[in-house]
Amino acid sequence: MRFAVLVFPGSNCDIDCYKAVEEMGEQVDYVWHTATDLSAYDCILVPGGFSYGDYLRCGAISRFAPVMAEVAKAAEQGKYILGICNGFQILTEAGLLPGTLLRNVSLKFLCHDTVLRVENNENPFTKEYALGEEIVIPIAHGEGNYYCDEATLASLKANNQIVFSYGSNPNGSLSDIAGISNEQGNVVGMMPHPERAVNSLMGSTDGKKMFTSILNTWRDRHDAAVIR
Repeated sequence: MRFAVLVFPGSNCDIDCYKAVEEMGEQVDYVWHTATDLSAYDCILVPGGFSYGDYLRCGAISRFAPVMAEVAKAAEQGKYILGICNGFQILTEAGLLPGTLLRNVSLKFLCHDTVLRVENNENPFTKEYALGEEIVIPIAHGEGNYYCDEATLASLKANNQIVFSYGSNPNGSLSDIAGISNEQGNVVGMMPHPERAVNSLMGSTDGKKMFTSILNTWRDRHDAAVIR
């Protein structure tokens, strides 16, 4: 399986994502924001940071980067895409996920471990978790307050698109939402950082299952295609 880690001016969690994939022994490349071809990759990671300095609005400039047209194409093809923190913000700005991320209600940057509840373990990124399982994943954001209108929230709930919720809401997110997917389930965005919870030296390994889940999902899908 081949992973791409996108890099925008101001990305600062790209190395974390790269190392998380390395931890699994899979192929991974950094891909610059000017790239115009992602066809070689099976999974695209959109990392956290402050892309383009978060000018105008978090992710508002990044969504116009050349590589984002390729990310949209990959999403349509059913490839796996995970946006983390600023990556989540970019995916909402690009229209690949519904809703938006607002300033934390405290108006403060938050950086600490938080407890998440697994709301959907049928997603390709969460299949190795138990439904309702509580996991410890760090957050580091100033604009992590997820918001959408009532119709969108109803749709998220009806289609089982809420992937993670906060055990104790740190930022004011609507319905305690910490992560969501698109309707197809192959695009996931979340504010907490699973790539920072893949090794016991980091204080938690609870994020590692997201990477092993997508790897094993891809292997099952790939093996089935080969058999046919």
